[in-house]
Amino acid sequence: MTADVQLLGISNAIVDVLAHVDDELIEKIGVVPGSMTLIDEARAHEIYEMMGPATEMSGGSVANTIAGFANLGGRAAYIGRVRNDQLGEIFNHDMRSLGVDIRLKPAPDGAPTARSHIMITADGQRTMNTYLGACTELGVADITPDTFGKPKAVLIEGYVWDIAEGPALARKAMELAAKNRAKVALSLSDSFCVERHKESYEEAIRSGVDIIVADEDEINVLMGTDSFDETLDAIGNFDNLFVMTRSEHGSVIFHRGELHVQQATPVEKVIDTTGAGDAYCAGFLYGWVHDRSLAECARAGTLCATAVIQQVGARIEKGVLD
Repeated sequence: MTADVQLLGISNAIVDVLAHVDDELIEKIGVVPGSMTLIDEARAHEIYEMMGPATEMSGGSVANTIAGFANLGGRAAYIGRVRNDQLGEIFNHDMRSLGVDIRLKPAPDGAPTARSHIMITADGQRTMNTYLGACTELGVADITPDTFGKPKAVLIEGYVWDIAEGPALARKAMELAAKNRAKVALSLSDSFCVERHKESYEEAIRSGVDIIVADEDEINVLMGTDSFDETLDAIGNFDNLFVMTRSEHGSVIFHRGELHVQQATPVEKVIDTTGAGDAYCAGFLYGWVHDRSLAECARAGTLCATAVIQQVGARIEKGVLD
């Protein structure tokens, strides 16, 4: 186990099952295009059969960021729960092949490894149907001084709050971070997740979280505002570092009165938006752990996100920042 990693991720360990589909399949399955729907194991098998040829790779929001961070050359570790089944092997093999230090052994029993069926339509939009499986069995007992180590920063996924012991294990991670002088970053995951856990998020942000990573919708919900301009006024009352992405409008970084606006990079064609925010987070934190300026961190995040939306899947290829 590597103790001196730069970034530790704690999140839902999910295998992404990606396939290009037409709009008719989305309609047949009966979900809203661009949405994320939680499903049970039986429904997961049913949708898998309908998708046709697919690519399987380790996924989940923060896991994507950790994989990207490692591919950029960062030293990374990961805490997430998988089962000792085929998909669990795929997840751990993918992460280890990038040099990520996997801190938990696969569970010998319990629910199967989680998977997200990601259907990509011609416009690059992703529609996800996710079976959480073993993710829900991550617990406080998995967060120990040994598994936590001594990272420079820990990135916690907002979806962790949906797990039964999620809020408690997040608090445990924040306590260990404080003892080890590690900074805590929180990825808000999605606006509905923020709505579900707004009060708990607010408590964490005021008591242990140093960096908030969010898109425009998520941060607006957290601040209870109707516009991004109102949100910028609201976050002026916080000492936290806010990293906020705005799709084609670029990104905005705010910290203690310092505001930096990073423009988006135009592309000829968007292939797949899967993991764009995760890639941005990877690039930003890679710059941050190397003590780059906020402007440089935002530029690195933009380069990574721009590369990812022009390919299938959320994996950052090596050499993006070169």
